[in-house]
This record gives sequence, structure tokens and C-alpha cells, in this order.
Amino acid sequence: MTDAAPTHLSRGKPADAGDFILERRHRLVGRHAPALGGVLLDVGCGNGAQTLRFVEDFARVVGVDVTRPFLAEFSRAIAARGLAGRVAALFYDGDHLPLDGASVDAVVSFEVLEHVRDEKAVLVEIHRVLRPGGWVAMTVPNRWWIFETHGARLPLLPWNRVPFFSWLPKAVHDRWARARIYRRRDIASLLQEAGFEVIQSAYVTAPLDVLTWRRVRDVLRRTAFRSDLTRWPIKATAILVVAVKSKP
Repeated sequence: MTDAAPTHLSRGKPADAGDFILERRHRLVGRHAPALGGVLLDVGCGNGAQTLRFVEDFARVVGVDVTRPFLAEFSRAIAARGLAGRVAALFYDGDHLPLDGASVDAVVSFEVLEHVRDEKAVLVEIHRVLRPGGWVAMTVPNRWWIFETHGARLPLLPWNRVPFFSWLPKAVHDRWARARIYRRRDIASLLQEAGFEVIQSAYVTAPLDVLTWRRVRDVLRRTAFRSDLTRWPIKATAILVVAVKSKP
């Protein structure tokens, strides 16, 4: 595992309210997290569409992001739903989470780690703000999906989702890709280095949200891509990992 970030890292784009992937992630966290309740932190909350799915599961929810326009959109949604006392949207500088140590019970982060400047430092910060015994659930892009989910800045190729590009050697991929990509052992190793105990990792079935042919998409969701998790890496756009911060 190299410490060097890909040259062409781009900022992520959050899912929109109503996207199927929001429902799938919420289900997976509810099913695989050790416990719900207390204070939840969403690292890389974007517009808050995903974060708000967890409001009924926790006493308080905090979302942080590096993009102020997304946070403004999230803040409007909080106000519109009358959640100002329970939900907060905070600016995050990308280096230091704006929370005290051991102040949250759980952390979620979806398709964020691949975009950050220093993935190891971000995981150390998450470990810092979690209470002992707290847990983190995150998803990251799966290397073995057919298409590069974030695209790549490839010369002479305006269509940037070239099949099997993510299967190329890491040095080649990272030179052109817009985001990092992971194998299950990669993300597990990063979490362990940050002080976590990994208790679950699995492949998340492709949600097919980007497929514009609605009838084809609906048929695939009812058949080959029906389950939330899959044993087949080639059917998964992401890897879900759940880890805990050990008690002293």
C-alpha cells in the first residue's frame, strides 16, 4: 500500500434524495452495525440526503463536509424538517474533524475515503472522535467492478468509464483515475493500522442508479442485482466494512 495519492483526485458528488443507493446503505448499516443509538457522525455528508436517513436511528446526528454549497443545501433540509435541535451540518477542513475526542458513538462514511488527501490521517481522526466501543461503517469503491465508478482522465478518450480500467495495476490506475479504488484487504488493513478491529467486510451489489434505461435497470434490480450484498466481486460497485474502536 503506497502513501501517494492518485494525481487526479476529484471531489465526490453526493447521491440525491430518492436514489436507490441511499436506501440500500441505510439497510446495510442497520443490519450489520453492532448497535444504533447515541450520536452519529457522517463524514463526507455532502447534501445530507444520506445523513437524514439515519435521523430516526440516533438521538443526534452530525454531518461534516469540505464543500460549503453542499452543507448549505443540507442546512436548508434540516430547517425545512424542523430538525435543528437534533441534526447539525458542520464544515470540515479535510484535516481535523470539528468534534472533541471520544464524542460520538458511531460513524458512517460512504464513498468518501477515495477522495481525501490523506486516507490514513482521516481514519486516525475518525478513531479519535469515536468513544471506546464505538463503531464505523464505510463504503469504498470496489476494484473488481467492471467499470471505474468515478471515471478516469484518459487521453484521447472522452468516455471515461472504460471497462476493466480499474483492474489495471495500481500504479497505472492511480495515474489517471479520479479517485482511489480498493480491494477488501486494502481497506481492512488501513482500518487496522488506524487502531480499529474489523468485524465485517462485504461486497455491495451495484445499485445501477446511473443506468438510464429504466426498464432494463428495474429488471436487473429484480433479478441479478436484487440482493444488497453479493459474493461475486464483479457484481459489486463498493465494499462495505464495519469496524470498532476497542475499549481500553
